[in-house]
Amino acid sequence: MHTNRTTFLHVDMDAFFASVEQHDHPELRGKPVVVGAPPDQRGVVAAASYEARKFGIHSAMPSRTAHQKCPEAIFVPGNMARYKEVSRQIMRIFESYTPLVQPLSIDEAFLDVTGAQRLFGDAKTIAEKIRREIRETTGLTASVGVAPNLFLAKLASDMDKPDGLTIVPFEQQAIEAFLAPLPIGRVWGIGEVTQKKLLSLGITTIGKLQQCDFERLERAVGPRAAEVFSRLARGIDPRGITLESVDKSISNETTFKEDATDRAQIEATYKRLIDKVGARVRRAGVFATTVHLKLRWSDFSTITRQTRLPLPCCDDITLREAGMDLLNEHLRNRPVRLIGFGVSGLTETDDPQTLQLNLFEALDTALHEKRSRLSRVADQIKHRFGERSLRRGSDLDGHR
Repeated sequence: MHTNRTTFLHVDMDAFFASVEQHDHPELRGKPVVVGAPPDQRGVVAAASYEARKFGIHSAMPSRTAHQKCPEAIFVPGNMARYKEVSRQIMRIFESYTPLVQPLSIDEAFLDVTGAQRLFGDAKTIAEKIRREIRETTGLTASVGVAPNLFLAKLASDMDKPDGLTIVPFEQQAIEAFLAPLPIGRVWGIGEVTQKKLLSLGITTIGKLQQCDFERLERAVGPRAAEVFSRLARGIDPRGITLESVDKSISNETTFKEDATDRAQIEATYKRLIDKVGARVRRAGVFATTVHLKLRWSDFSTITRQTRLPLPCCDDITLREAGMDLLNEHLRNRPVRLIGFGVSGLTETDDPQTLQLNLFEALDTALHEKRSRLSRVADQIKHRFGERSLRRGSDLDGHR
């Protein structure tokens, strides 16, 4: 492997939360472990061991469903402080090889090892050293993808899990051949809706996407998405590591005078917060890639939940849809003391190229642009005639 070529690793811990539990509690090893709410409570799976995954259990699945799929699964509540401690150990290992580390979450990161190869050997050697150090330090396994860009490195790390190492070719022709047999769902941004559109055109694999006439693709998914998908299908991704220690964010929250139990009141308050945040995002001239919900119950216990957006956005309709989805998923039948809404991962462009790779769904870009224009016009009207000059119609409330 040539050491002068730009080379990235994507390191992804295997079933991280569940693996930490199995490491710390040896009696759980080799058993189906589910980290999350117990099955007799309304809650979801945060992580599942590989033994549990064999039964079809996955993260975000309701705990009750997970129990139905595998009655002998062992449910553990999870220990975020412990997971963060292990995560810090792993990140320190990465930083001992290169300062160019971009964490994507608590259990995965991109590393630019282009310069590191002069000190530590080629990228394969570095990947093996990192995997060995993680195992020796934490007792856990990691899967690594080695590639000439971020998209390919991320895709590769998922190809031989758990405890795998996958190296993508560096020559353009070989990259395209490597991608060709993979299903189109492996292309970042192609989620269920877009997959259906492409499957209706007979595009089932990345190879067929490579061969698809651009104008035909453009008609199916819109010009911007077509450009991104055709580029990624050939394995082209010009982005580099982003070094931002603090994720920029905008948020608003409110504490109820008395703990709120009326769902209509909670929803109305939450929607006002979303609209305030949306207006601030547009005033700042930025776009959000992630939305956040914060709920504090009457006993002062607090949860925060987040979801990534298909495209960077600044419009109220998309923010409301994503925000209400989060609220509907996590609002429980218990008194609410505080509610908050926020956005993060702010970017100065809404080009999909700026998105992280684990996004799932590509929006209709024409609809996306229409919504942005609509929200900006609404801002101008409110600025000129006052906040109460516009009332939200059922058409907007219906976009949830």
